[in-house]
This record gives sequence, structure tokens and C-alpha cells, in this order.
Amino acid sequence: MSMSSKSWQYRGQAMALVLCGALLVGACKRDRIDPDAPAAEPVAALQQLARHVADNDLLGYARASVPPAHYTRLQAAWAQGHSRWPLTELPLDGQLLPMLASLSRPDAPQRLQRSFDTQIAGQATGVRQAAHSMGLFGVQYLRNQSDYTDAQRAHYSQVVDALSKWAAAAPLTDKQRARTTITLLTATARTAGLSTDAQLQAAGMEESLRRLAPFFKAFKTALASYGLLLDEALTGLRGELVSELGNDAVVRVQYPLAGEQIEAQVRMTRRDGHWYVARTLEQADALLQAADAAQAAQAEHDAAEAAKAEAAAQVKDGASAPAKP
Repeated sequence: MSMSSKSWQYRGQAMALVLCGALLVGACKRDRIDPDAPAAEPVAALQQLARHVADNDLLGYARASVPPAHYTRLQAAWAQGHSRWPLTELPLDGQLLPMLASLSRPDAPQRLQRSFDTQIAGQATGVRQAAHSMGLFGVQYLRNQSDYTDAQRAHYSQVVDALSKWAAAAPLTDKQRARTTITLLTATARTAGLSTDAQLQAAGMEESLRRLAPFFKAFKTALASYGLLLDEALTGLRGELVSELGNDAVVRVQYPLAGEQIEAQVRMTRRDGHWYVARTLEQADALLQAADAAQAAQAEHDAAEAAKAEAAAQVKDGASAPAKP
């Protein structure tokens, strides 16, 4: 896939939404959360996940996201080619490998710089207008998206609005920043050496996450150079317990993003004595169910093929046996 500098700039904005909002499913309230109040256990679990992401510890994030038994099964599903979790938690996850492949090409720095010079450099007014239009379109899309709940639309609309305001004011047309960003991202993408699904398969889940961590860090560094401080959003996440009933809880959170305070609510679930984001568990359960079904189908297919091969061998042996006198 061809990736212009303009396209990955906009993709960066979308992925920024991911990093700040992927764990959150929200609704809005006006009163501030007390940052000095002791965190309830579900809140602490959510803050731990945010801390792993801020520390670029993708492996720690994966381990803390699901119960140990789930983690082991997800590793096995990756090894069998049935899963790429937790990468699939990213929106635009289908574009991750094409982006890494594009950035890893030997001519990537020169190609992307030429694309930037042609399409973005000196186009500050156009970029600001595009950012404003993206914000309006994004909010309108969310309002009409039936797949989201009212609470999700309220949360994501806040995020889209904050990011569009950031993009409109950010120095996205600055040539020196672009050159530095391109150099950083292309170098770390090449170092990761993960631009195809076969490479992810060969590396395995944990090694893939270790090798992607420096690129993840570089991506956040690049956004920070344009004024979007994702680590500030992650470490600044505050929460309070709204309700807890048995193994289910709701946490209200606030986090800073591009100069705005974003507010949301997160459903949490307790399993084996630990709290996890309910949406993550639901997705992991569905993924593992699909992986088990695929593994069973593969085993059935292999057994059928083995039976056919054995039958063919018996026919061959019978045909080659000498006739009795």
C-alpha cells in the first residue's frame, strides 16, 4: 500500500485517539474527580494499564489486560495463526503492517519527504481547514453510528473534537519537524523488522510486542513534537468508582487530551480476584472462541486428510502385492 506523508499524519491523529481512548467507554459529567482520593481497586487496575502504555511496556499491558489463563491461550492462538491480539485492539489495526512495511522500505525517508514537500509543506491554511472538516465529519459520523451507544458517542465526540482542534493548531506543515519525524519513524520501523504477518507469526506474540515497543515510543515522541502529549493523557488519568455490584463495576474517568479534559465511564469485570476492562475481556472471549473453532476445524481437516492418505496407501499396497498361485 502506498502511504503518503499526509495519510500517515492523519492516521497518526486517529491512532492517538486509540492510545488515549481505547480502554474507555464513556459518558460525561461535569464535576471533577479528586486526584488525591485513594483509588478503588477497579480504578487502580485501569490506571495500571494506562501506566504500562505510558511506559511503552506493551508486554506488561498485554499481561495485565486479561487473566493469566486467557493470556496463555492468546499466546497459543497467535502461534497457531488464529490471533494477533493485542494488536487487534487498535483501530486501524489492519493498516499497522502496511504502515510498517511502507516506513521500512529503503527509499522511505526520501519518498515520504518528497510527498510531504509536494502535498503539505506551505499548506498551513489547507491543513487547518482539513483538520476542522475532519472534526465536523467525525462528530457527525459518531452521531449517526448505530454501532455505538449514546455513552460511547458522547466520549468519542469529545476525543474527536479535541484532536481536530489540536491538528488545526499544530505545526503539521513544518518541514524540519517532518524531516525529523520521518527519520525517527523509518529508522525504528526498520529496526522492528515486523512488516508482514509471517514475521509476526515467526516472532511470536511476546517477541513481537517487545520489538514493536520502540516504534510505539517513537510514534508517541513524534506526536509530542507536534504538541500532542499522549503520555500526559495516560499518566494523568484519574478515576472514581461509580458503582460496584458483585463482579461488575463502573468507573468514571477523566484524562487530559490536547488541552481538554475528556470524561468517560468504563465497565470493569472481576475475574479470579482481579479487575479487568469488561470490553477487553468480551473481545478476548470472542477471539478465543473463534480460535478454538478454527483449531477444531483444522484438526478435523487434518484427520480427514490423514484418513484419505492411509486409504490410498492401502489401495496402493494391495495393487502391488503379488497374486496368490
